[in-house]
Amino acid sequence: MGSALDYNSFMPSPDFLETLMTLPRVLFARLSPDRRWLAYVWANVGANYDVYAVPADGSAAPVALTQTPELTWLVDWTPDARAVIVEEDHDGDERVALYRIDLERPGEMQRLTEDRPPYYIRGGQLLADGKTLLYGANYDFEKGAVIEPTWMVLHDLETGARRAIGRPAKPAYARPEANKAGTHVLYPRADRHAAGRQFHLIDLASGEDRELLHYGDHLKTTARWLDDATIVFTADTETHTRLGLHDLKTGQTRWLLDDPARAIEDFRITPGQTLVVEEIVNASRRPFVLDPAGGAETPFPRFPGNLLPLGQNTAGQWTGIHYAANRPPDLVRFMVNGHAEPTIFSLTGMWERARLTPGDLAPAESIAWAAPDGLEIQGWLYKAKPNPRRAVLYIHGGPTSHSESNLNPQIQYLVSQGFNVLDVNYRGSTGFGLEFRERIKEDGWGGREQDDIAAGARKLIEMGLAEPGRVGVTGTSYGGYSSWRQITRTPPEVIAAAVPICGMTDLVVDHDTTRPDLRPYSVEMMGGAPDEIPEKYAERSPINHVQNIKGALLIVQGGQDPNVTPENMRVVVQRLTEHDIPYELEVFEDEGHGIVRPANRIRLYRRMAEFFDRALGPA
Repeated sequence: MGSALDYNSFMPSPDFLETLMTLPRVLFARLSPDRRWLAYVWANVGANYDVYAVPADGSAAPVALTQTPELTWLVDWTPDARAVIVEEDHDGDERVALYRIDLERPGEMQRLTEDRPPYYIRGGQLLADGKTLLYGANYDFEKGAVIEPTWMVLHDLETGARRAIGRPAKPAYARPEANKAGTHVLYPRADRHAAGRQFHLIDLASGEDRELLHYGDHLKTTARWLDDATIVFTADTETHTRLGLHDLKTGQTRWLLDDPARAIEDFRITPGQTLVVEEIVNASRRPFVLDPAGGAETPFPRFPGNLLPLGQNTAGQWTGIHYAANRPPDLVRFMVNGHAEPTIFSLTGMWERARLTPGDLAPAESIAWAAPDGLEIQGWLYKAKPNPRRAVLYIHGGPTSHSESNLNPQIQYLVSQGFNVLDVNYRGSTGFGLEFRERIKEDGWGGREQDDIAAGARKLIEMGLAEPGRVGVTGTSYGGYSSWRQITRTPPEVIAAAVPICGMTDLVVDHDTTRPDLRPYSVEMMGGAPDEIPEKYAERSPINHVQNIKGALLIVQGGQDPNVTPENMRVVVQRLTEHDIPYELEVFEDEGHGIVRPANRIRLYRRMAEFFDRALGPA
């Protein structure tokens, strides 16, 4: 029935990094429609990410549904709960194929779509008839041509016929969702404004496609099915995010939460139609169950770290993902009502597999500091012992995301090698309310959020955790871009070394070569397209400031990255050479947007620690 989490200490492996990279981490999970199984993505148990399943009551050990060298990700359960839909790409190129895997035949991947398609697939839901697959694709199947927008597609698995049922005019990330009955489809559009998101409803019987949820051209909505005729959704205002309920039968909308003082970040509908709301306060989760009828809120018990509830199993026990900086994300079960001190049980037996304990890992301490304009910025501090008086700033990607108290192997290894680490939640991060999230748009990418980051370095120096000239910076994606911005604009006595990973170097190149569904994000964040505000794109592009670099530089790139393409690396290397700026380069040809294979991470983290050790001086 699962094992209670044991936090007793024992001696770690002599090679901390290799041991760290065998620590299993649950990255994503879904409870089956019958509430009997949990399917999930597990990292560090194979050569790449794989999909597993485990009984939701903990009555048996996990079963590997996939075991491949490629990145395999869980997409959805089939309606009968007998199988899952997964996606798999090649070397991180994101050109995924969809597969079905039956629980009774683990390892047998039944391919549903072609391998290595020239387009990008979004989602993959099997409808109630058991033979129709719903997904988004930037492809016109009638003409056999790649297109910019993502169209909604019905794929008949028996005949192979594919029919577009929703045709947005402009590109956007769009993953469609059908109701349980398979009569209607919800999907998002961004045709009105690059910053906005409105939801459309398709009637599969009539073919009608109409806009359903629109609360401002430049404002975002997110919608999901509560039942066949009821939709739960969030809608941004100018000041906060509201949570609403829309009844298709009556056409009426009712607001469930509409409070500017509350940071409603997300919600989910669990199997059994329970509404779980994610309120995040200072980058920490505060989930609760919300009764749509009466409005009653039932908070979940507080455990060390964070809890992501997934739903109740058939015995009425809750399941979820539990994690903290020194506790890898794990599938757990627990009770909510009737227990003064609820106990949390592991469903995977993760700690029985692990050769590390929480005591071997650095905890995260929340600290705050003031940006130059007075805005309060939060971050997670990881201290090495004894104090090495040198540090690394870790910058999360997005930028529309945030760092939590969550296990980060890169941070943990740097701490073990004698670096204090500060994980920065700069303006533009989620986790602090809508106003804080939107502040990055006041300047656009590369503006005052970079001052927030540099102020974090100065805070470390002020606290005696680093000396001037002994602070480095690293991050992936937008964190990589921020690393470029820091090394090209911040004095070396504040930022002395940078390791940008898959980071944008030329914002025009990035806009023109990235996936079509990501271009609107650049336009939203910059306040216009490159041809509309060319001077701003030029000023904010690190490639145009490499002549200012005084510190050490190690560039890291995934060779198959479709998000921040290798063209970003190629053009900046050429510019660095022209200006005779020294740099080091590490390219992973079998990786995409980020380095994910455990073997490659070991190689990268060792190289990074050795680089920072040379650049910042020994501990």
